[in-house]
Amino acid sequence: MAIGVVWMVLLVLVLFSAGYLGYSRYLANFVELDDSRETPAHKYEDGQEYVPSKKPVLLGHHYSSIAGGAPIVGPITAGVIWGWVPALLWVAIGNPLMGAVHDFVSLSGSLRHEGKSIGSIIGEYVGDGGKNALLWFAFLTIILVVAVFAFVVAVVFNAYPSAATASLLYIALAFVFGVYLYQLDLPFIPGTVAFVAAVFASVWVGIQYPIALFSRPELASDVIVLFGSGGDWLPLAASQNANIAGWVPVVILYAFVASTLPVWMLLQPRDYLSSFLLYAGVGGALLAIIVGSVGGALNISAISATEPLTINMSAWNGFWGIGTTTDLVGPLPLFPVLFVTIACGTISGFHSLVSSGTTSKQLNKESDARAIGYGGMLGEGLLATVALATLAIAFQTPTGGGIGLALPNFATGGGIILSTFGIPASFGAPFMALVMVSFLLTSTDTALRLGRYMFDEIIGTPETSAEKTATNRYANAGVQSVLAYVLVASGSWSALWPLFGGANQLLAALALLAGTVWIANWDKSKQLISTGVPMALMTVVTILALFYLAFVTNLQEKLLNDAWMASNGTVATISVVVQIALALVLVGLAAYVVREGYTNIKQARDRTGRAAADGGENADGD
Repeated sequence: MAIGVVWMVLLVLVLFSAGYLGYSRYLANFVELDDSRETPAHKYEDGQEYVPSKKPVLLGHHYSSIAGGAPIVGPITAGVIWGWVPALLWVAIGNPLMGAVHDFVSLSGSLRHEGKSIGSIIGEYVGDGGKNALLWFAFLTIILVVAVFAFVVAVVFNAYPSAATASLLYIALAFVFGVYLYQLDLPFIPGTVAFVAAVFASVWVGIQYPIALFSRPELASDVIVLFGSGGDWLPLAASQNANIAGWVPVVILYAFVASTLPVWMLLQPRDYLSSFLLYAGVGGALLAIIVGSVGGALNISAISATEPLTINMSAWNGFWGIGTTTDLVGPLPLFPVLFVTIACGTISGFHSLVSSGTTSKQLNKESDARAIGYGGMLGEGLLATVALATLAIAFQTPTGGGIGLALPNFATGGGIILSTFGIPASFGAPFMALVMVSFLLTSTDTALRLGRYMFDEIIGTPETSAEKTATNRYANAGVQSVLAYVLVASGSWSALWPLFGGANQLLAALALLAGTVWIANWDKSKQLISTGVPMALMTVVTILALFYLAFVTNLQEKLLNDAWMASNGTVATISVVVQIALALVLVGLAAYVVREGYTNIKQARDRTGRAAADGGENADGD
């Protein structure tokens, strides 16, 4: 019996609605959100980083920044390996109980600590050692994020040249919209209507005038090639193609420039405008699934998709799943690897960096934290659900993991879904590719900006000339950009994906630890279950996953495998050794922070009195 994807969507909508209407309201009261309290955006307003923002504008920035390519790639990869049921359940249950709590508490904690990062929050309670360990952990994760996302954007631009044109146009529109709002102080709503219309017009322009940097045999005849047939000299051209190799440095250069500009000039207006494209893609796909399913059930051709919206893949492939080929070695055990394969979409440490890095510095009033922190994460869960739905509808026999599998399924399946509204698949598929790349671009430059913040906090107040240079925003962002490009240009990008997932999930555990430490020091009568239980679960599961990837996937199956060693060269061997070392370093840093945090929580519970809500002295003066 064929099962419609509408049941996947309805399950998620019911659980997410219950989470937002019930649990998020409880959490808002629990952390005592109070609109009479001055937020860091108002207290430190500087027109550069601290800028009070309207809730819809900030929600657009936050949602665009957290929802990168991972909630598309991760669920699709997990669905192929273990089946759609475990992937869907991890998103539907884990998101409202763990991921949304993580984002909300990271944002609320930062609000009460002058807009500082989770690293500074840990440092305030456990000392500089814990702070620096967490900040270095976050900084290394940021470089992995920029490297992986820059490559994925390049792959999307290569596969869908229309996405490149539309992306360039809406970035230009964002500059103009920033001047419109913040320099000319013109009306918000009319401006929104006009510029959002222009963003959707740029989608049409992109489809009519697609662009590529370098030519390749499979390019359509209508694609405008900017630099002819060259580019073979670029790093990555041999393993991919010249067009992908050319787009990677362009994307990283864009991220460098965007991360150094004032937030009002590009980050805020671009994320706000692109959020409408994202809402249309995610919300439109969800609505199309419901409408198309109703039309199919009632045999109403006017609202039926071009193909049945039914699940065309296995629900359960067993505990060990099935293997894909190059990008993700398999088979793999569902526990613990599923929980790092799907990171974004359920729970993601990167979100704590966004929440406590840029969003907390722009929050207009405290009550906005509920919709932006908790609600924004639910929105990313909906994106993960759409990704699973596109896979279920347009399932293809796996020929590779990661982005090589995610892109055709997401775009092709999305095009079929949108055909419910009479949109031809020839337009729907490129549109869904545009949706994907919109998430990726915003996450990439936001990550680079967050990396600046992390390194600034590691240095502290610069005293020497070297420290002053290191905290210079151009030098700081430049170093990150170069390191990210070196990682991608090495050609080992696919090997970074599982390491990125493990680092990301372990960072989520540390962010939950920071929230738990804050609450424990604030008031000993506060329960620690909401943050403590997800923190403990993610710590154990992620460390086990990193150990598995280090000692089984890399050591046993590669370095100790004579056949693998014989068929791979020195570079591949060195890459595997580096991956093992990085996994162990990340586990070591995390273990140190967890030990220090646990010690502080025990000490806080032994004290009497109630601390100030901002983490200051308690009522007894202790």
